[in-house]
Amino acid sequence: MEHPLRRWQAQGKPQRTELYVRWSLYLAVAVEPLAVLGTAVGQAEKLSVATLRVLALASLTGTVLSVMLVRAALAHFLGRRSRPVPLLAVSTAVALAGVWGVVLTAGDDASGASMTPLLLMFWFGPVTVALPHRQSAALGGTVLLLVLPALLLGGFSVGTALGVLAGVALSCLLFAATCRSSAWLAGVVWELDGARETQSRLAVAEERLRFSRDLHDVLGRNLTTIALKSELAAQLARRGRPEAADQMTEVQRIAQESQREVRDVVRAYRTADLHAELTGARSVLRAADVACEVELGSVDQLPVTAQSVLGWAVREATTNVLRHSEATSCLIRLRVGGGQALLEIENDGVTEDQPGVGGTGLTGLTERLAVYGGTLRTPPAGPGRFRLTVDLPLTAPALSMEVSAG
Repeated sequence: MEHPLRRWQAQGKPQRTELYVRWSLYLAVAVEPLAVLGTAVGQAEKLSVATLRVLALASLTGTVLSVMLVRAALAHFLGRRSRPVPLLAVSTAVALAGVWGVVLTAGDDASGASMTPLLLMFWFGPVTVALPHRQSAALGGTVLLLVLPALLLGGFSVGTALGVLAGVALSCLLFAATCRSSAWLAGVVWELDGARETQSRLAVAEERLRFSRDLHDVLGRNLTTIALKSELAAQLARRGRPEAADQMTEVQRIAQESQREVRDVVRAYRTADLHAELTGARSVLRAADVACEVELGSVDQLPVTAQSVLGWAVREATTNVLRHSEATSCLIRLRVGGGQALLEIENDGVTEDQPGVGGTGLTGLTERLAVYGGTLRTPPAGPGRFRLTVDLPLTAPALSMEVSAG
């Protein structure tokens, strides 16, 4: 069986936050029997046996229903299920029945009325998670109005009854604010996680759109010209005109030119500018609330091809941080010396189930580095941290050939 601490560490930030909020609310409503019965024990001489029995039954039943309501209400608040209307109705009915039972069995003794805020407070907190603000206020106001006759029948004056209701309303509002704000926190963390994932997908989509737009600009014009000249050559050939051969020669030239331009587009797409990638990485990480620190060596002394390869490494590593971690800080360090370039990218958002070198992005980067004699490693970086290192020999023949060819 997996250790609870290891299972906790394997969770992402949204899952951990939700788990913390959920159990905090469970514990908050589970305190009801202790609070109610503890207060009742202190006033046992003033309370009748019937009142104590009603308090015990109402608090225990209310606690079970409140825990169930917290679970269902939080799931509804996070958009995973419909509103738990039947559970709301049962919980409200039990809370009202408990208040009426306590007040009527206690008579005009203020000790019984002092239990009313506790019984309703622990009921109203989960209700505010399940219902919008206005509906929660309407339901709470309705319950208070239904409690008023019980207080009057129990022998309280109108002034005393209104004072009791004011205390009930205040205690309910304070506990409801705690429950609602906790659920709101869990919802915000999930939304931020979704926004980070969306941002990463948009970056990929933007790159694809740029590539498709460049291809369209290159091929659209040339293909139109080829179609027109081919049609003209066909008509000239039917008439036996010698200009048909000239038109087909022109079509061949345009096709070869298109082929060269497409290669240029693909080559530009595969080439990454190191300075631009570092600037982009810092910008996109900070936009995702990840503090990014960049330490650079002698970048300008690197061959152009080496800068391009390292730029791709920065791009893929940044994408890996955004997609597969819960990082709050990221360090990008580049050191150049001894005919070697060492790039290190480290973040503090690793989880237990995060893979090492995985996914098509890092796999493709590993293959690209191998062409130039480089390697990609993920050495240990300490608890909760993930480090990716790229070793690129600057004396590799492939780098020299490409520099010479350029």
